[in-house]
Amino acid sequence: MILIGASGHGKVIADILKLSGTKNIVFWDDNPLAVVPGFNVKPREHQSEENIILSIGNNATRKKIAEHSSYTYTTAIHPSAILSSGVLVGQGTVVMAAAIINPGSQIGWHCIINTAAVIDHDVILEDYVHISPNATLAGNVTINEGAWIGAGATVIQGLTIGKWAVVGAGAVVIKDVPNNVVVVGNPARIVRYIDL
Repeated sequence: MILIGASGHGKVIADILKLSGTKNIVFWDDNPLAVVPGFNVKPREHQSEENIILSIGNNATRKKIAEHSSYTYTTAIHPSAILSSGVLVGQGTVVMAAAIINPGSQIGWHCIINTAAVIDHDVILEDYVHISPNATLAGNVTINEGAWIGAGATVIQGLTIGKWAVVGAGAVVIKDVPNNVVVVGNPARIVRYIDL
């Protein structure tokens, strides 16, 4: 198994893989000084490979690498995560410890469902979304491409979070969030627009 990105996020994914029985885990990183104790780290190779996960927390960087490579990606799901039957999980997505994904939910490619995140029924996560630790998405929520839901944030049922939006840690979202904004607070309000 190859993890692209020798980072803290990569360490968590490596732990998931070890717990799931994966024996040979190698990190690829373009930084010659990158070190992950206990693992081999080498420069990224550009040939076609299988069994790769982008172990990079930044949504835009994951998208850039995924769109400019011919790798075949796999998923990593922590043994303590709970995924209801019928949940669809896209290539390259990682689901961390104690996360819960309920029936009817669809998870896109290269998403991060972090520790103890709760994704209720019929939620749609588009590609490159990051749901941070302890965030809660109520039923029928849609999170569009590249959005990031901060630690401990809550999104009430039936809402849509726009593309590349950021929901700050602890925010409580009670209305739709447009594309390319940062929202914080309870109730969540726009505090900044994001230039892409």
